[in-house]
Amino acid sequence: MVRHRQSIIAVGAVLGIAAHLVLRYGFGLTGPSVGGLAWADIPLRATLVGGGLPLVLELVWKLIHLQFGSDLLAGISIVTSVLLGEYLAGSLVVLMLSGGEALESYAVRSASSVLTTLASRMPAVAHRRKDGRIEDVAISGVTIGDVVIVFPHEACPVDGTVVEGHGVMDESYLTGEPYQISKAPGAQVLSGAVNGQTALTIRADRLAINSRYAKIMQVMRDSEQRRPKLRRLGDQLGAVYTPLALSIAIIAWVVSGQSRRFLAVIVIATPCPLLIAIPVAIIGAISLAARRGIIIKDPVVLEKAETCRTAIFDKTGTLTYGAPKLTETIAATGRTPDNILQLAASVERYSKHPLAQAILDAAKARRLALHEAAEICESPGQGLRGDVDGVRVQITSLKRLLEEQPALTGTLPSAAGGLECAVLIDGLYAGVMRFRDEPRTEGVSFVKHLRPKHRFQKIMLVSGDRESEVRYLADRVGIHDVHYSQTPEQKVALVREETKRANTLYLGDGINDAPALAAATVGVAFGSHSDVTSEAAGAVILDTSLEKVDEFFHISRRMRAIALESAVGGIALSMIGMLLAAAGLLSPVAGAITQEVIDVLAVLNALRVAWSPSELTDFSRGSERPTKSTSQV
Repeated sequence: MVRHRQSIIAVGAVLGIAAHLVLRYGFGLTGPSVGGLAWADIPLRATLVGGGLPLVLELVWKLIHLQFGSDLLAGISIVTSVLLGEYLAGSLVVLMLSGGEALESYAVRSASSVLTTLASRMPAVAHRRKDGRIEDVAISGVTIGDVVIVFPHEACPVDGTVVEGHGVMDESYLTGEPYQISKAPGAQVLSGAVNGQTALTIRADRLAINSRYAKIMQVMRDSEQRRPKLRRLGDQLGAVYTPLALSIAIIAWVVSGQSRRFLAVIVIATPCPLLIAIPVAIIGAISLAARRGIIIKDPVVLEKAETCRTAIFDKTGTLTYGAPKLTETIAATGRTPDNILQLAASVERYSKHPLAQAILDAAKARRLALHEAAEICESPGQGLRGDVDGVRVQITSLKRLLEEQPALTGTLPSAAGGLECAVLIDGLYAGVMRFRDEPRTEGVSFVKHLRPKHRFQKIMLVSGDRESEVRYLADRVGIHDVHYSQTPEQKVALVREETKRANTLYLGDGINDAPALAAATVGVAFGSHSDVTSEAAGAVILDTSLEKVDEFFHISRRMRAIALESAVGGIALSMIGMLLAAAGLLSPVAGAITQEVIDVLAVLNALRVAWSPSELTDFSRGSERPTKSTSQV
């Protein structure tokens, strides 16, 4: 809305100035019209009323609320030009001001886009089965224990448990894991997950307002509302430049006794290098980033990335490849690795746990036939249970196994880094499975270069995974500040606390990172698995490579440097012009034209941001990506 309004004012200003020039120099209509106004001045007055007045009123509103921006001088110029009858100079200022704001608005996204994207995921109604018939009810009307039908390709309306049907659900934008999760009676389903090709009947376990999806959406809404207001680069420079320009204009007026000198100084002082050149530099950086596979959603991140001193990394899919591999299966006496793997895979295809896919991949690689499973149960903290070929299969953690069967202490394989799980058959220990989610080969060099090259003072690893796996990765890449078993709510609380101390950069993927991405000073989403994550982040790295993150840092640094060159260089030229105007050597109109020339020079320099430099990264990548482990599975 703002962009359209400013664009209309800018177009109107161009038409008004053009009409004035045609009437004055084309037809020589400089005399008074019927109403007493000069014919040539009518288009200019229309420009000042239709375009200048709304701009001035907006600036007055900002002044009332003590918001002093770099556009204050432009407002003073417009008012002074009207009072002194310098309508052409005022119209030129209207053009400069509206054009700059239109360019800046064009580069800024809507603040409500994240919540809009989240809301669009959820259905408005649920198909409730009651007394043998199906009725559509608002999801707010679904109560705990209600039986709900989820039709093919629909989003699940509430958290629940499958009671009838076999199928798959896509939970990628809820869990961050790009897997299709098989569902059978007893399996849990999450609100917001997209059903596959078969209908599933579920029993609601939570009210819609208490669902996991609703909680994430509420945290997201809180993050939007509590996001700090960031001072733009132009306003920071304008805070110094504006009082200096006003001082020169007032001194020129007082010493000469001529009010036109005040106007001439103010017109040439109009900070269009700040209002136009900086947005042009930002748009150029957005264009360059897009060509490098980096999507800038919020231009503010380009200004703020260079100021971040704390880097916070999610683990899975960012510093790792996000694909744990089964590296070893240790079988108990009387069992074989293939037998354990076959039974485990038969129940894991109904699990939403990230390790389930690793087990299924290993079974497929060994060409093991899977069997039908029944009575699937996966309660939080209880592990996964199911019946396969007449035996009860249970997959749980080693810690829980030892709590339930302390007699096994000392008989189990010694603990190893990474992830481990125990397999029980009919309640008896059958074996241990070990997994690794290997760090990216460039992870060590990337983390190592953050302090000396990008001035990060604190580097943190934050993950929802268990301690052993998180610390294993942290040791491999060289991060010492580690936080594990973190929920989305805990992540966002941690980010807010760190942001109070210093500007933060958060790198993550998956919808569970969305609130933290929004709460950080700069949020960078890795990959494009989740629409919501992409909207919550200020920047999205499409190519899952840490080298692209480094390119984002350099694009930000380069944009900021060139923008400062354009702004400071333009201000320096404006200062020379102001001194000439103060000495009476430039009239208000000549000052406005001079300022336009300065604007062109500043904008041409700012356009350099869009040019691709020869090198956009300064760290050494690692060797080739590690191959799949050859350990027995």
